[in-house]
Amino acid sequence: MTTNTQTPSLKVSKLAQNIIGSEIIKLAGEVNEKIKQGEKIYNMTIGDFNPKEFPIPSELKQMIVDAYFDDQTNYPTADGMLELRNAVSNLLKERGQLDYKADEILIAGGARPVIYSIFKALVDADDTVIFAVPSWNNNHYSYLNSAKAVVIEAKPEQNFMPLAADIKPYIKEATLLALCSPQNPTGTVFSKEGLEEICDMILEENARRGPDEKPVYLMYDQIYWALTFGNVQHYNPVTLRPAMKNYTVFVDGISKSLSATGVRVGWSMGPKLIIDKMKAILTHVGAWAPKAEQMATAKYLSDLTMYDDFIVKQKASIIARLDGFYKGFQALKAEGFKVDAITPQAAIYLTIKFGLHGMKTSDGSVLKTTKDITKYILDEAKLAVVPFYAFGADDNSPWYRMSVGTCKISDVKDVISNLRAALLKLS
Repeated sequence: MTTNTQTPSLKVSKLAQNIIGSEIIKLAGEVNEKIKQGEKIYNMTIGDFNPKEFPIPSELKQMIVDAYFDDQTNYPTADGMLELRNAVSNLLKERGQLDYKADEILIAGGARPVIYSIFKALVDADDTVIFAVPSWNNNHYSYLNSAKAVVIEAKPEQNFMPLAADIKPYIKEATLLALCSPQNPTGTVFSKEGLEEICDMILEENARRGPDEKPVYLMYDQIYWALTFGNVQHYNPVTLRPAMKNYTVFVDGISKSLSATGVRVGWSMGPKLIIDKMKAILTHVGAWAPKAEQMATAKYLSDLTMYDDFIVKQKASIIARLDGFYKGFQALKAEGFKVDAITPQAAIYLTIKFGLHGMKTSDGSVLKTTKDITKYILDEAKLAVVPFYAFGADDNSPWYRMSVGTCKISDVKDVISNLRAALLKLS
């Protein structure tokens, strides 16, 4: 009897073979390895919260515990528990100027399955999806759907928010336009006029299409909408242009507003037909939010005074960090260093710039690429941030995302001090 000792030649699907992993997770892995080696690294790569600095509301935490002790541990309903959908409907009406009934709302295990199901419900293979970069993961969801991606590189002069004029040359072939405001990774928002122009363009295009043609839909990710600062306002397409309700599917949830990234409660709202199809898709994926968390979130959101109180404190903690880093970067810029930052408007992100291409380090090495700069800042300043090329921008873009949800307020001074020391070594 002979034994075949050859290693089998394993094969996977073409989709799996060619899928690209997250650049952010890859960078985070390198950072974590440095931390394991004992280095003090200021890790501002992941769009998450340190629960010790940004805990979920204490009331919500207790409500989740209570729900488990109340044996809320079986399957939730496929579209989400009615109690939660009613609570979300009320939140949207009272705080978001949006009127969606419970049967127009779908609960899921965070924003990711919502986005996945929107793509699956609306986009066929070879359909065109338009999105601007930098932006989060639209390239990957387009790939998973075998869609044709039309990528628009947004400009710093517009705070990296796309304009209707940027989108218009491609709108006639589009099935889906993917937008996010407040924007990940930039922490910036659409102006009222900018979003109105995009909505009018969509409505005009859909009026042009025949009754048998698929409309162009808008996926509007507003997961950060509660986190705007100062006089900055969040706008949504349906409030600005009510006719957009027929063509808009929202991405929303508690992960950012309530620091609840690991609680996994997200939702979508949109036309009932589309929401029903998304529900059917997720039925086969099983990406539901746990029932106990749903029931607890429903109870928490039923008291909007409690919710408002938390949001006020949440925003104050976030903007203290964002504003501290922004002022620090402006001070470095005033000292003559080739850095900059965009005024923070929303979310947990600061857009920062390291214009260091071509500069020499103390050992004579030249920082030729953005990857070189990223490594230098990590090695010398002990600061880990995400280059915009990880969000689809040009490989040598000098712009970066700094995520402040994991840092202490005392870190601000230390990070700026480290950066100053590192920048002084360059010539």
